[in-house]
Amino acid sequence: MTEIQASGSRARTRQSIVDAAIEVLARNPAAPLGEVAAAANVGRTTLHRYFAERADLTAALRAEAVDRLCQATERARIADGTGATAIRRLCQEYFDLGDVLSLIFNQQLLLTDADWQQAAEGDAAFGEMVERGHRDGTIDPELPATWIQSLIWSQLYAGWSYIGDQCVSRHEALRLILRSIEGAVSVR
Repeated sequence: MTEIQASGSRARTRQSIVDAAIEVLARNPAAPLGEVAAAANVGRTTLHRYFAERADLTAALRAEAVDRLCQATERARIADGTGATAIRRLCQEYFDLGDVLSLIFNQQLLLTDADWQQAAEGDAAFGEMVERGHRDGTIDPELPATWIQSLIWSQLYAGWSYIGDQCVSRHEALRLILRSIEGAVSVR
């Protein structure tokens, strides 16, 4: 096996462990690492070779969460279209993060202000999106960007909680989130 193949195999194993940890810990924050190893189809020894302690795995999960938030923000193309359509795309992309959001909402991953800024392409890009919405008439000019950002996160939390509490589909929860946010930010 070449060094490149070995490093590729190591990267896949590491990613498999991280993906399994996100899924397992989102459902049971107290799950033992053995459960994570089983979900990743690796032994506990292999898991500990990659992540010696739970804190090491948590740090990797935090980095993965920021990376996925950054990717979701990029896919949302918040610089395109009206402010309101950009917010809609951003909510859809963030909603699709599912288990990552659960880890964040349940405070298993404590993201720093720098993490949040990086994930949202900086507060400036989000602010520019909201300002564009103020100018194009799709976002109520009395609502500041920080309020809208808090509104988005609270509605995403409400949506994921609603799925668990009311046993509704992801599609229905997303529909309710988008309706709530669009109703809240639109010009009346």
